[in-house]
Amino acid sequence: MQIYDVVPEHVETSRLLAVESPTISAALGDARQLPDADDSFDAALLCGPLYHLTGREDRVLALNEARRVVRTGGFIFGAAISRFASLFDGLEKGFLFDEEGVRMVEVDLATGQHRNNTNDPRWFTTAYFHRPDELRQEFLDANLDVVTVIGIEGLAGWLPHLADSWRLPERRKAIERAAAMVESEESLIGLSPHLLAVAQVG
Repeated sequence: MQIYDVVPEHVETSRLLAVESPTISAALGDARQLPDADDSFDAALLCGPLYHLTGREDRVLALNEARRVVRTGGFIFGAAISRFASLFDGLEKGFLFDEEGVRMVEVDLATGQHRNNTNDPRWFTTAYFHRPDELRQEFLDANLDVVTVIGIEGLAGWLPHLADSWRLPERRKAIERAAAMVESEESLIGLSPHLLAVAQVG
């Protein structure tokens, strides 16, 4: 397994965590320009590039690079943040009672471009927030065969009182079952804080 990240601290942490796993290596790298040869991997997970790359061309370029290094028949998984995440987060945590919080959410909803001009860590960092259909289209534009786009947490992601139930195996199963029931429901996918697109290299 090869891990790439643009943040040196993340790379160092990955190396420390993988010290007893010689099959895992980590290095500085840019998802838009991978150093690996064509057809090097069975799968690729893009967990960060699709929301930290705020330009559409850059995101599609990262997906094209993933397609290049993954063998035919392999899978590409791309995580994204829902366009509506800041609205729901603002309601849950009270940020929408703040004028700056309202301004950010309005821009997020209109453009997908999230900008935290206050540097308040509670309001995340510069990022791009996807609509589910938009995430699917970016994968298609990278000539990938989309298997599915799902909402990872579903409504449960916005219900903090479920944290206690999550710790109990039987109740955790109920929460997971509820999430699975609607994870692919197109009318509800954007409700989830995080999205996941799964595609296969043709």
